[in-house]
Amino acid sequence: MTKYHRVRDQLLDRLDEMRAGEQFPPERDLAQELGVSRMTLRRAIDELVTRGAVRRRRGSGVFALGPKLDQSLMASSFTEDMRSRGLRPGARLLAFEVAPVGARIGRYLGIPESDGVARSTRLRLADDEPVALEELNVPHRLIPDLRAADLEDSSFYELLRKRCGIVVARSVQTIEPTFLNAREARDLDAPVHSPAFLFERTSWSADGAPVEFVCSIYRGDRYKIRTELAVPAIPAEELA
Repeated sequence: MTKYHRVRDQLLDRLDEMRAGEQFPPERDLAQELGVSRMTLRRAIDELVTRGAVRRRRGSGVFALGPKLDQSLMASSFTEDMRSRGLRPGARLLAFEVAPVGARIGRYLGIPESDGVARSTRLRLADDEPVALEELNVPHRLIPDLRAADLEDSSFYELLRKRCGIVVARSVQTIEPTFLNAREARDLDAPVHSPAFLFERTSWSADGAPVEFVCSIYRGDRYKIRTELAVPAIPAEELA
C-alpha cells in the first residue's frame, strides 16, 4: 500500500467518527499529524471529494458529509424515508402554479393535455441539508383547493391521506444517471456537472386514478441505490 493510500484510509477512519458538517483540521496541521506532505494529503482528499465523503469549500476548508443515504427501490415518501433514518425532513417551496398538464406529463398521468395540474418545485432537505430537487405534478381535479402553503415543509402523501382519504397503491419509477446543470447545482449547493440520479415516478390510488407524476434530481454524492435480491430456493433433490 502506498503512502497516499494509507493517508486516504486514515482519513476514512477519521470520517467514521465525525458528524456531517464537521470540519477537518487545517491542511498544514493535518499533514503534520499524519506525517505526510501537503501534496499527498491533497491527493487523498481529492479522492474523498470525488467519492462524496467530504466537501471542499473554497476559503473555508474540508467538511465531512456523513454516510450516503441509501435509496431503496420500495415505494415510500421522502418524509417517511428521512424519519426512518432519524433525520429531520424538510421541504422548501421554490415554485408553484396551476397550469395545463401538457402532452408529455399528460401521457404519464393518462389525462388530456388540456387538463390542469398543480405543479410545484420543492427543495427536499435532510437535517437542513439539500439532497434533492423535486417537481411534483398533481391532477388539479384531485385536490382543487391545493395551495402552495400546503406543500411547504410537509408530506404530500400525508396531505393526500388526511384531506382526501387517498392512499397511493401503486407506483412505477425509473432511475437514470445524470449531471447537475447550473440551476440545479445552485439549488442543491453542489458543483456544476456533479453526478446525480434522475427519478421519475407515476403513482395511482387503489381505484386506478392518477395521483402524481414526480421528477426528482438526487445528489449523487449524498445518495446510493439499494436493492434486496431474493435467492431462489434450491430443490432438496438437487442438494442430495
